[in-house]
Amino acid sequence: MRWKLKPETNPEITSKLAKELGIEYTLAKLLVQRDIETFDDAKNFFRPNLINLHNPYLMKDMDKAVYRIEQAINNNENILVYGDYDVDGTTAVSLMASYLKKIHPNIATYIPDRYDEGYGVSYKGIDFAEDNNFSLIIALDCGIKAIDKVAYANKKGIDFIICDHHRPGDKIPEAVAILNPKQIDCEYPYKELCGCGVGFKLVQALATNRNETINDLVEYLDLVATAIAADIVPITGENRILAYFGLQVINENPRIGIKAMIHQIKKDRLTITDVVFILAPRINAAGRIKHGNYAVELLTEVDFDTAIKLASEIENNNNDRKDLDKNITAEALQQILENKEHENYSTVVYQKSWHKGVIGIVASRLIETYYKPTLVFTKSGNKLAASARSIKGFDIYEALVKCSELIEQFGGHKYAAGLTLKEENYQNFKNKFEEVVKNSLPEELRTPEITIDAEINLSEITPKFYRIINQLAPFGPQNMKPVFMSSGLRDNGYGKKVGIDENHLKLSIFEGTNQTTYNAIGFNMGKKHALIQQGNSFKATYCIEENHWNGYTSLQLLLKDLKKEEN
Repeated sequence: MRWKLKPETNPEITSKLAKELGIEYTLAKLLVQRDIETFDDAKNFFRPNLINLHNPYLMKDMDKAVYRIEQAINNNENILVYGDYDVDGTTAVSLMASYLKKIHPNIATYIPDRYDEGYGVSYKGIDFAEDNNFSLIIALDCGIKAIDKVAYANKKGIDFIICDHHRPGDKIPEAVAILNPKQIDCEYPYKELCGCGVGFKLVQALATNRNETINDLVEYLDLVATAIAADIVPITGENRILAYFGLQVINENPRIGIKAMIHQIKKDRLTITDVVFILAPRINAAGRIKHGNYAVELLTEVDFDTAIKLASEIENNNNDRKDLDKNITAEALQQILENKEHENYSTVVYQKSWHKGVIGIVASRLIETYYKPTLVFTKSGNKLAASARSIKGFDIYEALVKCSELIEQFGGHKYAAGLTLKEENYQNFKNKFEEVVKNSLPEELRTPEITIDAEINLSEITPKFYRIINQLAPFGPQNMKPVFMSSGLRDNGYGKKVGIDENHLKLSIFEGTNQTTYNAIGFNMGKKHALIQQGNSFKATYCIEENHWNGYTSLQLLLKDLKKEEN
């Protein structure tokens, strides 16, 4: 692991902020790193307020989108709410449909089949709209590249409103309205909304048109927070406000479907991390194993007993997903070894029988073993489909752009993307992608990096210090949980390997001449045990967390890495 300590920036501003807030210098430093430099900045950060959400009409085409929906309602048209099959898509569809059904009876939802239709807007979905007399489709978390599909719909007299957050191409569809803050000519102040977030801005605009306030829309924020967490978008600015209040809804008054899932997992209070690793995989599992419709049914259900049954089915789907992901990951790792590709700059694997619903997860798993940009392919109809995942600092979307002559269709973000190509182009694509990565991936990025917020003494870790750190939450991209580094550490002699396979490391450490000990746990760090024996001095990177055991709560260090102290 590479350790990278964030440089000291603006020490004068940091000192001034520490004095104004009455907090330690280190805590003020954490705030300045997050571009919080004044008392008012800190007030808005620590006390998020819904009134600080941007006016939705600042988004390009918002007036056109609202006008067309109001027209459809006045003309008693049928409206189809269409979305992708992942968490962002299904939560967005659930949000939009739930709101529209309150003001218009002719609302239906459509989630494309992952295996039959693939990602995004499909011809089959448009045919469904035509067959069932839908004259308006609201596409969520997809559509920005559906140029041919929207043209196909236009010929059938079906209008499109697109709510997307993926990068636009050189051309955009001829839709009635396109809501996407990433459009070059869109002046919306915040560019990092997820698909569900863009959908929420449309709902906010519709609500404003009906003299409703933001307080009338709080009930939908559990869905928005879930999408923000699952889609790994930056938790800054508007996303931070939406996630903050959405988590409150999840923990205090969630919709029936989310309440049913929480009932299944029997957890009292969820953090944003719990949403990422507990709620999101379950919502995703429906689309991965069966159909994304099941997730929408659960998230829009109003009867608790019915929701419990749906949540139970999705729990079974999630268990099936875990088994598939484990088995396919093992096969992929074996393939890498057999092909002698473990030294490559990229990882590209293919097996026609692999389950399309879990190849994205498998790509992430492979990065845990071979830290490099990764694509996992499977057969999908008469083409190959892949999920792409990247490593910190490498833009996999741009790498795919450089291979685009060999790709049928692709889309995504800097760190995650999807694509399809003809089977006969697979090997040429694999070679080209390896060449692109080799020529554009800096050597230092090939080693995982731990970004350290600050170097501190263990004596700085107090309950007050921890309470203030906790107020930086919800954590996520561009507002990660602070990582600290301390040097001159020793174990008090009771450090040991723990766990069934002794994979983990449990320490009780002290610093220098200060004999106060601090409990520490390092998961999957059992191999580092020799480093702390015989009174050896070492340094550590870690997060601070609460440990609850036997009715007693204490602070402990969650170790990220250990290194021998350099002389």
